[in-house]
Amino acid sequence: MTGRQPTTQRGGFPRRDAEGRILTLGDLLGVSLAGWVIGLLALVLFDGVFAMAGAGDFGRTNGWLAVILPAWLFWDEFRAWDFGAARVVAALSAAVLAVLAGLLVAGLAAGLAPLLTGGLAALAFTVGYAVFWFQGVHWLARRTG
Repeated sequence: MTGRQPTTQRGGFPRRDAEGRILTLGDLLGVSLAGWVIGLLALVLFDGVFAMAGAGDFGRTNGWLAVILPAWLFWDEFRAWDFGAARVVAALSAAVLAVLAGLLVAGLAAGLAPLLTGGLAALAFTVGYAVFWFQGVHWLARRTG
């Protein structure tokens, strides 16, 4: 983290500072959840089209794929932070905790269709990673920098 004061860029969502980092947890959650919804809707659409074409039963697609857009956002957020231990430790810790949260939810929803089970797991991962990353990287950056 640099010694400069954060300044928001004009307009746009999510709000970002001059280095391109998302300013608030609410913005990070909002954008990542929107990405999850879009990803899940795309999976439902593709799965429905393939089911109608006779390529399998509806709901058999892996819902974990709904995490693609949020993961892309998290990668962009990771790159926006200065090189250092804070971002690496926060990212690795958040990834481990978010995957565990996703696997726990997937285990609890194991009797459902893979699309729904994986979608719920991807939701748990998305929320978990956003919260753990945002809180962790800001806390570690203050302590190390």
